[in-house]
Amino acid sequence: MRLAQRVSRIGESATLKVARRAKELARQGIDVIDFGPGEPDFDSPDVAVRAARQALADGFTKYTPAAGTPELRQALAERYARDYGASWEAADVAVTVGAKGALFQLALTLFEAGDEVILPTPAWVSFEEQIRFTGAEPVTVALSAEDGFRIHADALLERITDRTQAVLVNSPCNPTGGVITPGDLERLARGCAERGVVLISDETYERFVYGDVEHASVAALSPELADHLVLVGSFSKTYAMTGWRQGYLFAPPEILKAVLNIQSHAISNPTSFAMKGALAALEGAEEAVRTMVAEYAERRDLLIPRLNALPGVSCEPPDGAFYAFPDVSGCYHDGMDGSVAFAEFLLEEARVAVVPGAAFGDDAHVRISFACSRQELTGGLERIAEALGSAVPRV
Repeated sequence: MRLAQRVSRIGESATLKVARRAKELARQGIDVIDFGPGEPDFDSPDVAVRAARQALADGFTKYTPAAGTPELRQALAERYARDYGASWEAADVAVTVGAKGALFQLALTLFEAGDEVILPTPAWVSFEEQIRFTGAEPVTVALSAEDGFRIHADALLERITDRTQAVLVNSPCNPTGGVITPGDLERLARGCAERGVVLISDETYERFVYGDVEHASVAALSPELADHLVLVGSFSKTYAMTGWRQGYLFAPPEILKAVLNIQSHAISNPTSFAMKGALAALEGAEEAVRTMVAEYAERRDLLIPRLNALPGVSCEPPDGAFYAFPDVSGCYHDGMDGSVAFAEFLLEEARVAVVPGAAFGDDAHVRISFACSRQELTGGLERIAEALGSAVPRV
């Protein structure tokens, strides 16, 4: 049997690999505290669950338009117009099978062999894999931990060449929690438009910002620059609906049409009754979202000081998302020469699962998700401290 050559360009998701290993140990009766998954530990909002149940009871289980239900598309357009002054209408948005589905279909639509895609790193594990799957090449631009992994427009614009097809940014960022400022986002968007390059903005973690930080969205720039902007969003994180697989994208007409052609052949349409739940969440779950984000802020404030108390570990507070991205290179020594070895050490010795930073393009760090209970955070940190031969101060 011969597999297609394109398959060799990608590997298993590192985050899913960690989750798989943790579950294997759990099946063996080993107690593992899992800081790996980027999955909220909250239940999906009651309003969404009730709406999906009612849709099933009503027999709303048939095909829908490939772009999703008109009601959900209209509600998304209204939400971005209300919150950001976006000029997009319902015809400019498509519902997809998660944000990951939106990004993958965009990659298939826009990228091919010979193209380059500019990508700030550290970056979510699937970005590079999706780019390479199409035959294009990611052009990575390293961000600085000392700067909070902030995205600077000029550093990205400088890398644009005649082979550049798109610039892909993720803010707030998985894995770093870094954000882009409104000023940098506008400079980047205008620079891309001037050069005829598409700016793709993955805003999956839009609602997860802390302190005085505000989310900067390309939606606010759409009245003037819509022809060069694509926004990707998701219900998975905001509404704790990861398994529902509901994402969406706003895009110029020619891009949207191509994405939907692919979607119509790949999946026909997003799941019908799940879209009823997504619509209900969008319209009626704001209080649940505020409660969830407030709890994540508390967890962040619990986690960061304790990480910085560990020997060889340093971590700046993330401005967004729900991940800490500590520098653990001070723990490296003979036999532990990188983030993969460090993550393996924690899993085997401390029974704590983290994701090695090498998977995101930064081997000095690991990713720790605080989308878990405070009890799990405290217990996991105590295990890590013991494994590293230190005590975590109780606060």
